[in-house]
Amino acid sequence: WRCREPLIYMAVSSWFVEVTKIKDRMLELNQQIEWTPAHIKDGQFGKWLANARDWSISRNRFWGSPIPVWKSDNPEFPRVDVYGSFAELERDFGVEVTDLHRPFIDSLTRPNPDDPSGRSTMRRVEDVLDVWFDSGSMSFAQVHYPFENAEWFEHHFPGDFIVEYIGQTRGWFYTLHILATALFDRPAFETCVSHGIVLGSDGQKMSKSLRNYPDVREVFDRDGADAMRWFLMSSPILRGGNLIVTEQGIRDGVRQVMIPLWNAWSFFALYANTARGGEGYEAKHSTASTDVLDRYLLAKLGEFVGDMTEQLDAYEIAAACDTMRSFLDVLTNWYIRRSRDRFWGGETDESLAAFDTLWTALETVTRATAPLLPLVTEEIWRGLTGDRSVHLADYPKAADLPHDHDLVLGMDRAREVCSTASSLRKARALRARLPLAELTVVTADPAALEPFRGIIQDELNVKAVTLVDVATASEADFGVSQRLTVNARAAGPRLGKDVQLAIKGSKTGDWSVDADGAVTSGGLALVEGEYTLETVVAGDAAENGATAMLPSGGFVVLDTHVSPELATEGLARDLVRAVQQARRDTGLHVSDRISLTIQGGAEVFEATVTHRDLIVGETLAAQFAAAGPDHALPDGLPGTQTEVVVGDNHAATILVAKR
Repeated sequence: WRCREPLIYMAVSSWFVEVTKIKDRMLELNQQIEWTPAHIKDGQFGKWLANARDWSISRNRFWGSPIPVWKSDNPEFPRVDVYGSFAELERDFGVEVTDLHRPFIDSLTRPNPDDPSGRSTMRRVEDVLDVWFDSGSMSFAQVHYPFENAEWFEHHFPGDFIVEYIGQTRGWFYTLHILATALFDRPAFETCVSHGIVLGSDGQKMSKSLRNYPDVREVFDRDGADAMRWFLMSSPILRGGNLIVTEQGIRDGVRQVMIPLWNAWSFFALYANTARGGEGYEAKHSTASTDVLDRYLLAKLGEFVGDMTEQLDAYEIAAACDTMRSFLDVLTNWYIRRSRDRFWGGETDESLAAFDTLWTALETVTRATAPLLPLVTEEIWRGLTGDRSVHLADYPKAADLPHDHDLVLGMDRAREVCSTASSLRKARALRARLPLAELTVVTADPAALEPFRGIIQDELNVKAVTLVDVATASEADFGVSQRLTVNARAAGPRLGKDVQLAIKGSKTGDWSVDADGAVTSGGLALVEGEYTLETVVAGDAAENGATAMLPSGGFVVLDTHVSPELATEGLARDLVRAVQQARRDTGLHVSDRISLTIQGGAEVFEATVTHRDLIVGETLAAQFAAAGPDHALPDGLPGTQTEVVVGDNHAATILVAKR
């Protein structure tokens, strides 16, 4: 028990609801309910209904709703009266009833009308109702139906939506369903979300006495209420799974969603306010841009709104959170990063179109995400529009945004190529600012990637992108092959002794991968987990290139040979990054012009001289000087001096001063 004392079980007489009499109808009506997760309908709840027993509704306690039954205290003159209203009680007992609870209700007695001697008395049975009977009556009791609000009740029953933890399949969900079936021959609710159990950080049930969970007030103070809200909604708990509450899990939501969204808004506000030479630009809703990145973002935004609407309408909250997370990745890690140069200055039509597109995306995203992140979206939306509240605005409609699914597919394919090739860079420890000679993309539809060739080239910092039709080339042409390894321990229990045929097939080349990804070896179909499929690059191709398979088919080959010219340009780009960091550390505004001096060894000096225009243009240097290893910086120069290490461990000194 709650006080940790053992319970004592004792057989007593009880009042029952004859649930077995309506069990079949309860099962039928259950099919009209939309359950989330869907397996609850015929799983945990459906099976509980199928094995339903009669329900004991009486409890021998003082507190609770008294059972409205009066019995004769003389078994020689048996009589049972069941009351259903104040009026009936006042009619029979002749007093005004003001309190339906014990002890007042127990004081109502009267002579037994069926006893001619007048010596027996009608007395209320001592039991009270099971509290779940009260809870199960919520649908009608909340509006005092049938005594009042009959029209309202008919228009609002069954309820649209309820939510509770999964254990209520035997509690509140169950008793609601029993009484609605018995009284109205209808389900009590149309949609139900049945979530899992919230557990403490130790994996045990949350306990106030054990304090095995993060202090909610500390979480609110440190991360905000939206952080806790997002952590719960995006977790497996809304799919019926259990959830361990940890501070790290809450902070992951902040890092993955809230910070990127806020950073996108901060980026827009910063550059919009400094556009037009500091005059600023008041962006507006617009879908008219012809820029390919703008068109892609707006088309992706339309698909995002459509998916969010569909998922929220179906109460698939965790799926909606995944959709939001994916779109934020497109917005921040692709669109804003790829469009950053267009926002600088803010005077050209192309730049203003970028501002309008980003404003449209942010304003739409905040409306679409307001049910999930009500506080953050409110702050951003009011900053964007100056209006009263995002929660008073209409939910966005996908039909109001451009539709271009082919563009979305093509750009998403380009993003996939960039992501795969970037992974190859990291695996070879080739920093992103180091230019490489070439990327070759072997794909089934090179024409679909052709419009994005320049974007891929710029994103991956390669000098050339070659698109090859997989129909005219093979993996072997690039020294690429795939190797299948059968996991005997995993496949053995299913295949038995035939697992040896599968192993032999993997070693002799008697295996294949179908277009749908199905793997067959030695004539036997393998399932995921029973094999490993890896890409192998042989010979010279492995020394001067890196290859990876694309998730949607095809592969990429990245030329990893670094010439001296490429190394010098990479070093110059690293210096640009170091100067930009020095600008921020000095507190300079993004639009401030600077005087810049860079001093370093021979490699640093060569990079600054060879790529002077690149460094000056990227850092807004109105005055620039380069000094070699034999030319120390004179004392007394104005500005902030910073020592940095760039490229492959090259030391440099950067001197930045505002002009």
